[in-house]
Amino acid sequence: MTKAKVALVRTSPATVLEDYQRVMNLADYQAVIDKSADTALKVNISWHFFYPASSTTPWQLEGVISSLKADGYRPDLIHACHNRTVVIDAHLGERENKQIDVVERHGLRNVHLYEGEEWIDVRDAVGDLADRFLCLNQVYPKGFRIPKRFIGENIIHLPTVKTHIFTTTTGAMKNAFGGLLNEHRHWTHPVIHETLVDLLMIQKRIHRGVFAVMDGTFAGDGPGPRCMIPHVKNVLLASSDQVAIDAVAAKLMGFDPLRDLKFVRLAHELGLGVGDPRDIEIVGDPELANANWNFQGPFKEMTFASRNQHRIYWGPLKKPIEWSLKTWLAPWAYVASVTYHDLFWYPYFGKDRVETALKSEWGRLFANWGKVLPDAAGRGYPDVGEAHPELVRNGLKHFAEGVRLVGMAIAESPELKRPAQSKSAQVI
Repeated sequence: MTKAKVALVRTSPATVLEDYQRVMNLADYQAVIDKSADTALKVNISWHFFYPASSTTPWQLEGVISSLKADGYRPDLIHACHNRTVVIDAHLGERENKQIDVVERHGLRNVHLYEGEEWIDVRDAVGDLADRFLCLNQVYPKGFRIPKRFIGENIIHLPTVKTHIFTTTTGAMKNAFGGLLNEHRHWTHPVIHETLVDLLMIQKRIHRGVFAVMDGTFAGDGPGPRCMIPHVKNVLLASSDQVAIDAVAAKLMGFDPLRDLKFVRLAHELGLGVGDPRDIEIVGDPELANANWNFQGPFKEMTFASRNQHRIYWGPLKKPIEWSLKTWLAPWAYVASVTYHDLFWYPYFGKDRVETALKSEWGRLFANWGKVLPDAAGRGYPDVGEAHPELVRNGLKHFAEGVRLVGMAIAESPELKRPAQSKSAQVI
């Protein structure tokens, strides 16, 4: 198998913008991302609140956009791209994670795929490739739709380095999950690994170019993508091989990609990318690839919510409960998730972790984003400002927001809201 290339570099706030341009060019992104085509920056929002390592960072978005512009990509052909779930408020998330600040400062379009965008039947987009899907034809026997605007676009995925309760780790391949599948994508959870492989097949067929830039300034360990222990790791990764970048990130975290990540192994065996670290060329700061962060992973200390999700999708609760998630009863699960994570876990367990992270250099840069400026050469942020632990969400204001989000989970449930409109973006 041909060797893949993954760029891996160390970074710091003082050099982060320069480092993003370096890591992208080391990975030869200009050979993949066509300057004449529209380019979607697929933003990751795994929690609408700021939680270190959970979502695309503002310096990640700033670094990628600045690099594209510096390398001659037209701003009018670049846009941020967001999906939606009933448990994550994407509009709140882009504000709380300061992503919208970056997009607006650069004057880019900001596309929310579930708001006015046309979705088309997947077979109209990929033809007989659909016959080769590992699982999606069984999950959606009546078919499913994907965003029409993706056809012919470049896409640059912007994941972070973190673990995940369903896939052990999550990164470039998982980042396509929200954008390509509809609001019934939770139907795929029992076959999530096969789903990610099918989605990679689709991406390779519809996109002009596919690239990933992964932020490991903070990295998350534990029952992600939300309830993690954040660690400062000061690394950036980039690659045009979605399988390889996920494999390298997993190896850094202490996992064996081919043994521990079924989605990587399946994609590797099908020739969709390179998942064997021995066949991946590391460029940039290659000595970083020798590190083993010894992450414990998502299964050692699971939360109440993640433990029961596993019971529902793969354990003793599958037969009595999973069926309800495909009916009008499904909103019970959305309400349970938002109530647990936003109203219980964050204020009682997450608050201290966020407060600690905000004292770090990256946390201070986040807290002062928009107030501190890059140096004259545009290399990064030598002065990250003072710590602002008061930014941690707590008290009545947070409780009120949480209650609103519970209401949103019900109101936005595709099983209950606008059946005719939902049908256009879901199962047909």
